Amino acid sequence: MDLSSFSKPEEAVVTHLDWVLTVDFEEKCLVAKATCTVRKSRRNFGRLILDTAHLEISAVQSCDGSPLDFKLHSLVRNKEHLGRPLEIQLPEQQGEDDTVKVTILYRTTEQCSALQWLPPSQTAGKQFPYLFTQCQAIHARSLVPCQDRCGVKMTYNATVTVPKWSTAVMSALFENVEMADENHKVYTWNQPVPISSYLLALAVGELTKKEISKRCAIWSEPSVVDAAAWEFSETEDFLTAAEAISGKTYVWGRYDLLCLPPSFPYGGMENPCLTFVTPTLLAGDKSLADVVAHEIAHSWTGNLVTNATWDHFWLNEGWTTWLQRKIMVRIKNNPKFLDFDAIEGRKSLTDTIQHEMAPQNTSLVLKIGDADPDDSYSTVAYEKGFTLLLYLERLVGTPEFENFFKAYIQRFATKTLTSEDFRDFFMDYFKGNEKVQEVDWDTWLYGQGMPPILPQLDQSMAKGSADLASIWLAVDRESKAPPAKNEMASWSSLQIVCFLDFVQVETADKPLQVSTLQAMNALYHFAESRNSEILFRYCKLAIASEDASILPVAIRFITTQGRMKFVRPLYKSLYRSAFGKDLAVKTFLNNQDFYHPIAAKMIAADLKVARRSTLLSSLSVIDPWVLVVGAAVVGGVAVAALRKK
Repeated sequence: MDLSSFSKPEEAVVTHLDWVLTVDFEEKCLVAKATCTVRKSRRNFGRLILDTAHLEISAVQSCDGSPLDFKLHSLVRNKEHLGRPLEIQLPEQQGEDDTVKVTILYRTTEQCSALQWLPPSQTAGKQFPYLFTQCQAIHARSLVPCQDRCGVKMTYNATVTVPKWSTAVMSALFENVEMADENHKVYTWNQPVPISSYLLALAVGELTKKEISKRCAIWSEPSVVDAAAWEFSETEDFLTAAEAISGKTYVWGRYDLLCLPPSFPYGGMENPCLTFVTPTLLAGDKSLADVVAHEIAHSWTGNLVTNATWDHFWLNEGWTTWLQRKIMVRIKNNPKFLDFDAIEGRKSLTDTIQHEMAPQNTSLVLKIGDADPDDSYSTVAYEKGFTLLLYLERLVGTPEFENFFKAYIQRFATKTLTSEDFRDFFMDYFKGNEKVQEVDWDTWLYGQGMPPILPQLDQSMAKGSADLASIWLAVDRESKAPPAKNEMASWSSLQIVCFLDFVQVETADKPLQVSTLQAMNALYHFAESRNSEILFRYCKLAIASEDASILPVAIRFITTQGRMKFVRPLYKSLYRSAFGKDLAVKTFLNNQDFYHPIAAKMIAADLKVARRSTLLSSLSVIDPWVLVVGAAVVGGVAVAALRKK
């Protein structure tokens, strides 16, 4: 059972969506018509139940336009995140088979959490507004009435009417665009491969496209497209590597990337045919492009082979993290890179389990029930899942495990599965291998906390980072002289991130002295870094030490991008500090409408504050590209007005 959805696909399942919508920027809504092709089962009771959230349903019709009875049920108290079930009385069978079609006429509202409407001031071009969607985990129901559960897959086609100045892109294959009238264009899209509802995606704005290979292109606002195309120029190489590792040709036709405005809440979202990525990846040196490798990996592990419910989310993310690292090993032609990258992942997993997540959310197999899946989202699915797969790989041997992966993809392509399905398939595949009998599946899948076994990771690529961290710890603890030259001048960004991680681990119980931080920053200029991963880690170290000079830097960082990987930990660090608690709350309340609704909800919970029920005007939202932080006094330190150029 999937208690995150009211739908009952065992009675009637939606196999195809024909979606017609008009994007209205003035009213900030979609006016839409959704026609569902429904296959009835023998258990059908003459009804179809769909998930909705904050949608205004005006009519439900059969394929001939005649009205159908429907009921939009009430919200369930304390379960508002589940929305309202839409119950439709199905028409009589319309053909020789067991399928019928129903059409829902509806419009979205300002409360629809899948949609973020940006005013021109929050875009790079400043002239036109922007719309993008984010449906994972259960937000598709606020975009279109659907069976909003990952265990149900459907094909779809869409007809989208937009203002003539704009371009529409979707998680589907482009078919056509033409003028509807002198003020509007109509785009048509088709997704012939069945997908789960959380992979529906739409973006509309002043967009342009730059091809980087025959099947890959970059979309973004015009002023950003060249930088994004250069940053992600290895996309085709990632895709080719993934095909070789998986043993299965990429089935989605196109692999395009859309570089979004800064409020996008994730590093990337694996929407088929069109991955969404955050501009925080634009480091200028391609060092953060492994996020694209991760989203490409989802084309096989997640989009093609999918977790049956959100309880088994690790099947999507653990496998994808494993495949991402295998891709990067090939790209870098260095087998040690997998272990080097996994070092940072293991630290992130340790931090999450020890400091961030409730114990019940540290198991691989979750027990979400009818709670909000967003509340259990963490690095556990990624890194604990990866650790299990690495353990199994080391147990049976890398060549054998990689062959198993190919068989796994072949067996479950276009299907959904549970952790138990995975376990059974693994045990059957290796039934002649005595070593697999020692796997403690119950502890791995259902046990809380850190994994029961941590495979050894090669530390050779991290040695320089660890050695330099020891030198700086001696500066801090033993009053040694700081290094005289910048050893990092020739380092990769990953080595610098590794250094900062080592420092953070060693100073978890006793933060660095402010003088040490200032000497470090004077030599390495961390606070000025264009690399978001480096800046994020330095901000965390400086906040832990209550270095007041970091406040304007940290506030600028968390109010100019909305990536939850960065903003949530930094808000929480400020909130826990003596000098930043009030500033954290004030900053969020003044800027909450800049963040995506998913991020705003999570940050508000982190800071224990209530969100406003009405949206602020665009004038009250801090511009993410040109930021002015007003004067504030925290702990006697004035944060003067700053401008980001």
